[in-house]
Amino acid sequence: MEIHYKRSTSVEQLKKILDLQKSNLPSNIEAEERKTEGFLTVHHTLELLVKMQNKCPHIIAISGDNLAGYALCMHPVFANQIAVLRSMFDKIKRLNPENRTFMVMGQICIDKPYRKKGVFRGLYDSMRSELKADYDMIITEVDHQNSRSLDAHYAIGFTDLLVYKSDGRVWHLVRWIL
Repeated sequence: MEIHYKRSTSVEQLKKILDLQKSNLPSNIEAEERKTEGFLTVHHTLELLVKMQNKCPHIIAISGDNLAGYALCMHPVFANQIAVLRSMFDKIKRLNPENRTFMVMGQICIDKPYRKKGVFRGLYDSMRSELKADYDMIITEVDHQNSRSLDAHYAIGFTDLLVYKSDGRVWHLVRWIL
């Protein structure tokens, strides 16, 4: 099973991202699976993914005709597009007084058959390679209850910028210096 990493280029690829995203939202997976396999918080629209792609193409992992996984590039110009992410962008502004350039990794997801095969690391390695000429760091936010995702982020070098509580949930705002 050979996996290739590249930037997204088509609406068809974005539709595959949305299909994979939908199957990993909490409403579509059992509580035990959320605990062991992780889960996604945000549901994007095709319109927003297209706008995000036009600003900074997403990173995708492809195996044959299958989408093995994706990492969304969310440029700060989209800070007000998703309500649940607005407070994250506000916190980043306050925690970045030296105005270092950054890209927000808007969401990462690996399809089940490709988990535990290095795709998570491969997506981030590709993202780093593609973005390091223009950005100082990648920032994202992980729900504390999503221990699988949080552990995976720490394992590749992300560190906490801030741990905070919002709407009854604990969030880890993490960064990876490029």
